[in-house]
Amino acid sequence: MAEFADVSAKFTVAVLAYTQPVEGPQPPDRATLGGDVWATVEVKVCNTEGKTFAVSQFPWSLAYEDGTRIKVTGLNGGDLPKPEFPTVGEAVKQGDCVRGKIPYPVPGDKRPARIVYAPEALQEPLDWVVPAG
Repeated sequence: MAEFADVSAKFTVAVLAYTQPVEGPQPPDRATLGGDVWATVEVKVCNTEGKTFAVSQFPWSLAYEDGTRIKVTGLNGGDLPKPEFPTVGEAVKQGDCVRGKIPYPVPGDKRPARIVYAPEALQEPLDWVVPAG
């Protein structure tokens, strides 16, 4: 877990789990989505002090040893793993948290090296190492 502050808020962010493969809507199409199995990252963001801010899936990505990055698809609902982390800006007021799973279509034959969180509020992205599966 990491704690951060900007001029208007202090917040914590944590990666709780990385799971590959997971059940989701039919296997993703490698040609259109870039992966052939689903993976999820379960995350939690809390506003510990200050103004309300918004969170979404879009600052999160998966980084591979070869330099490849997999970004979120923006898909939600249906058969995707629950609970889902919001795809659009979800307000997080002081003292509140948002927790959920972010789905990624990934190549089934390799795992990412890191989970990257890079919202505009941070000058440097945060990384979490993905343990070997």
